[in-house]
Amino acid sequence: MKKSGDSKTVKRSSGLSRREFVGVAAAAAAFTIVPRRVLARSGQSPPSEKLNIAGIGIGGRGAGDLAEVGSENIVALCDVDEKYAAGVFKQYPKAKKYRDFRKMLDEEGKNIDAVIVATPDHTHAVIAMTAIKMGKHVYCEKPLTHSIWEARQLTEAARAAKVATQLGNQGQASEATRLVCEFIRAGAIGQVREVHSWCNRYISPRGIDRPKETPPVPETLDWDLWLGPTKWRPYHPCYHPFAWRGWWDFGTGVLGDIGCHQVDPIFRALKLGYPISVEACCSGVNDETAPLASIIRYEFGARGDLPAVTLTWYDGGLMPPRPAELEDGRRFGDADDNLCVGDKGKMLGHRLIPESKSKEFGKPPEVLARSPGHHKEWISACKGGKPAGSNFDWAGPLTEVVLLGNIAIRMSQKLYETGLKLYYDGPNMKITNLPEANKYIRCEYREGWELSV
Repeated sequence: MKKSGDSKTVKRSSGLSRREFVGVAAAAAAFTIVPRRVLARSGQSPPSEKLNIAGIGIGGRGAGDLAEVGSENIVALCDVDEKYAAGVFKQYPKAKKYRDFRKMLDEEGKNIDAVIVATPDHTHAVIAMTAIKMGKHVYCEKPLTHSIWEARQLTEAARAAKVATQLGNQGQASEATRLVCEFIRAGAIGQVREVHSWCNRYISPRGIDRPKETPPVPETLDWDLWLGPTKWRPYHPCYHPFAWRGWWDFGTGVLGDIGCHQVDPIFRALKLGYPISVEACCSGVNDETAPLASIIRYEFGARGDLPAVTLTWYDGGLMPPRPAELEDGRRFGDADDNLCVGDKGKMLGHRLIPESKSKEFGKPPEVLARSPGHHKEWISACKGGKPAGSNFDWAGPLTEVVLLGNIAIRMSQKLYETGLKLYYDGPNMKITNLPEANKYIRCEYREGWELSV
């Protein structure tokens, strides 16, 4: 299908602007109700009609995404594991069923307006890029991609194709995210120069080596398709389903899995862009899996009238010190959360601490528009409405910064030995002081699975 707009990759000539990062794209032009056959060339459909949506990777999180867009037509479903996805296939009996997303898009492309991508991280980019180049709107689970380079390519391709996009970080549409922004912008805790963010949930096995056993591949699973662009290895149930998240070849560890959820409100509230530097320490570096626990520290420069800020990430049970302002008896650290430290107070999650200060300040002025719902934002954008809140112009750079932390983890032993931290040139995707770290900016692809840019 022909794409609307220039198909060439858009290159940035200077640093990331505030508008680029926050995803404040130009408002969609007023639309006219025209037949689907006319709009199909641009991948858009008139607001008076339902979208035809295809789901790719439906056995896990994809099932929930499909349920959220149930107001539309689910016309095609794809999963490499027939057994894992069996229940979802039965739920949509009229949808065409596939194992290979390439075959699905080739055969059903004319009937598909939009695609949901909920596969493991390592296949996000190749699937989403294929759909974008066909002019399809794309909803992609977090993190957007497996590497920084992939995130940049998807961001630029989606912008050039003028398709509607959304990352699967549902919390961006929440009331809590808006309150974080509104408290900070109202000056409730003063200027923020320090933020702590953590996740103590179990994601998947980490800190382990590759298994030596080579059990047979289940008959219902196409293992070669599951591997997709990453280098081949024997099947083992320690990878699929779900447990792939901790393996570097497939997932992005705790930070990649949760970071795009967790730090999104902070990036919005503090108008963060690319960091100046990043450093990390962890429980042990392993070429196969993410560490059991890690601490990552990002340093961001001043932005306009906002001061420089340090953002520190913790996982695996590691935590910042308990704030003195938190009352005795209140739990701290048993869930994902953020602690913002300002020169006039602190905020835990979206509430000021102590509780007495929260009651004294009250609710901040409501200055941000509320969301109709994360998936509804995307559906509206697909039909010509304003860009979704986590469209790729926002989500791409956010993903880049999150994944930069994983590079610091993988280089942490070198950083310890040299006493260095990684200095980063965000617009050019380059670590400037330790060239060997740049090998993690872009991943390698199996022959025939290269990302088309």
